[in-house]
Amino acid sequence: MRPSCEVVSRYVLPVFRSMVAKDMMSKYKISQSEVASKLGVTQAAISHYLKSKRGAKMASELETIPEVKAAVAKISEELMSKKSEDDLLFDEFCGLCKIIRKNSLLWERMEEILQNR
Repeated sequence: MRPSCEVVSRYVLPVFRSMVAKDMMSKYKISQSEVASKLGVTQAAISHYLKSKRGAKMASELETIPEVKAAVAKISEELMSKKSEDDLLFDEFCGLCKIIRKNSLLWERMEEILQNR
């Protein structure tokens, strides 16, 4: 098995970005380009997230975890309020890794998905 940080950055972070993008677009009615700019990704990446071409593997599992949903809402709000700093967002993303690793059922599911690739 790969180190947890590698797994999270490769497979979970895109899902999390997708969730943040969807949240920002629905709550704040902003364009894909604006979301992309705030997340530091391309508009094409946002389009892929919205069409579930990126970040779809773990979406159903992550969307059921209350702490993940709360982190999505917090990051969306911080990005929109422009109060966020890179360090603060970094802490949120690292916190996501901790949430995932604490959820043993989800972590086992991730391992199963990765083994079947």
